[in-house]
Amino acid sequence: MKIINTKDATFKEDFAEILGRGKVDIKKVSGIVNGIIDDIVENGNKAVIEHNAKFDNWTASSEDDLFIDVKDMKNAYDNMDKKLKESLHLAYDRIKSFHEKQLPKSWMDYESNGTITGQKVTAVDRAGLYIPGGKAAYPSSLLMNAIPAIVAGVEEIVVCTPTPDNEPNDLLLAACHLCGIEKVMKVGGASAIAVMAYGTQTFKKVDVITGPGNIFVATAKKLVFGEVNIDMIAGPSEIGILSDSSANSDYLAIDLLSQAEHDEMASSIMITTDANIAQETSDNVDKYLKELSRNEIAQKSIDERGCIIITDTMDNAIDLMNEIAPEHLEVMTQSPFELLPKIKHAGAIFLGQNTPEP
Repeated sequence: MKIINTKDATFKEDFAEILGRGKVDIKKVSGIVNGIIDDIVENGNKAVIEHNAKFDNWTASSEDDLFIDVKDMKNAYDNMDKKLKESLHLAYDRIKSFHEKQLPKSWMDYESNGTITGQKVTAVDRAGLYIPGGKAAYPSSLLMNAIPAIVAGVEEIVVCTPTPDNEPNDLLLAACHLCGIEKVMKVGGASAIAVMAYGTQTFKKVDVITGPGNIFVATAKKLVFGEVNIDMIAGPSEIGILSDSSANSDYLAIDLLSQAEHDEMASSIMITTDANIAQETSDNVDKYLKELSRNEIAQKSIDERGCIIITDTMDNAIDLMNEIAPEHLEVMTQSPFELLPKIKHAGAIFLGQNTPEP
């Protein structure tokens, strides 16, 4: 894994390349994504069927075949392994408890001059969730997108997910059943975002689109924003790690690879104050890469988007990481809570040696 040092003569240029990773990605695929969106808008389900044949290697026999039967979702849930079902419920309950604490409230204030001001919080009618399912299935993404909508009181939650070879993932179907989702369309990528933003003959457009995805999904979300609301432009996946001499280099390597195996375009970046930890982590990444079932994807990600940066002080490390603004940030240091106030730009923060990005 590439290691650079802030003292290197070329560090400024190397770091600028890291900061520019997203701009280059979106620019490359915008033309392709625009064409996909236009095709969905003009041709609806016909385009969906053609895109599935092209990208996911299957052709729907009818418009109804584009959707997953609710009976299949229930069967997947009923036939789950007992321990797996318990884990799914545990995750559901913990996620629900967390988001209940975030729920915004309506309020009204009466001023002495008779003026009344306030805020009315109203859930959207229809939320569309994009759940990745091409190179791997992510029931966790379903839970983490559906449960906030459930807590908020969204009237209808619908899902789009790719099903390569027309083989839906049973665990994802079980999670849909647990969340009470009844409409799941078998379509992925930019096509799915266009379906949710504009609708088709059998799919009503949504008010908001949430969920992660690859660069095509992220670009599509950016392009349809305004026609619908979106959560964020979250993709490709990335992880940043702040570490010092107290960190476990095995944990560091495994967590860097946890994102690298998602996507060839995922970014795995660690900034450390310890040169020995940097080298140990790099060596361990090479070791664990050989054991991964998704070795080719992770190897390309590490080679092209992976980097370990060595710097003199933790304050400098934090400044650099704030500039990178990673989607996921792990703080693997002796006193992670002391650093938390200095972290300004990160999507989700995971503190301590035993808090991996899930």
